[in-house]
Amino acid sequence: MLQPETLRDHPLLEPLRSERGRRVVGLVVALLIEAILLIVLLTLNIHNEPTAAPGSLTVVDLKAQNEPPDDREEPEQELSDTAQPTEQPAQTQDTPVERPEPVQPDAVAPPPPIAQAVIPTPFKLPSAKEPERPAQSEAPKQVYGPVDTGSQSGIPDSKVVGTAPNGEPLYAARWYREPYDGELSGYLSTANGPGWGLIACKTAPQFRVVDCVPIEESPRGSMINRAILAAAWQFRVRPPMLGGKPQIGSWVRIRIDYRSRL
Repeated sequence: MLQPETLRDHPLLEPLRSERGRRVVGLVVALLIEAILLIVLLTLNIHNEPTAAPGSLTVVDLKAQNEPPDDREEPEQELSDTAQPTEQPAQTQDTPVERPEPVQPDAVAPPPPIAQAVIPTPFKLPSAKEPERPAQSEAPKQVYGPVDTGSQSGIPDSKVVGTAPNGEPLYAARWYREPYDGELSGYLSTANGPGWGLIACKTAPQFRVVDCVPIEESPRGSMINRAILAAAWQFRVRPPMLGGKPQIGSWVRIRIDYRSRL
C-alpha cells in the first residue's frame, strides 16, 4: 500500500493539481451527484403491487372516458323525463297563467289629428294682386294765345337781333361788367371820332368773348371797330339765356360809342 505523500507526488495526478484539472474534477463530481439523485427518485416511484388474496376476484374497468354510460341508466333517466310532463298539465289546469300578448309597435293606432283653432281676422285679407294696367296718357291741353317764351326761373330769354357769321342766331349782349375808361382810352385814341362801332363775339366761360368780327361802324373809315376788336379781350359779357339756362358758345352783338357807352 502506497503512502499518501507518495500518491500526492504521483506523476499521473500532476494535471489535476492545475486550475483546469480542478474544474474537471468538480464537473465530474457534480455529474455523479445528479446521477445518484435521479436513481433515488426512480426508486421512490416504483410501488410493489399487493398480492391478491386467494379466492378473490379482481374486476378491471377498461371503458374509455368518452364511452356513453351504461344502458341501465338510460331507462331511469327516461322515466324521470316522462314523469315531469305528467305533473305539468296538472299544474296548468289548476292555475292557468295568463301571458300578456306582446305589443306590436306597428299595430299602435296613430293619434287623432289635432284640430287647429280658427282665429277670426279683424280685417279683410287682401285679394290677389291684379296686373297693373298701362297708364293712359293724358290728352294735351289746348293752348290759346302766343307761345310762352319765358322761363320758370323768371329770367326772360335773350332777344335775337340778327344772324351770326356762321348762320346761328345773334343775341343782344348784356354786360356782366362794363369796361372802364382806362381799358378803352388807349385803343380808341388811334380812332377818328366821335362815332360808334358794332362787333359780333362768341361767348366763352367766365363771361369772356372770343372770335370777334366787325359788323358796322360810323363814320365809315373811322377805325373805331379796329380799336374795339383790340380791346375785346377785356370785355365781360353774360351769355344768352334760353329757358332759364345760359347758352355759352352762342353769339352776341356788342356796341361801343366813342364818347358814350350803351
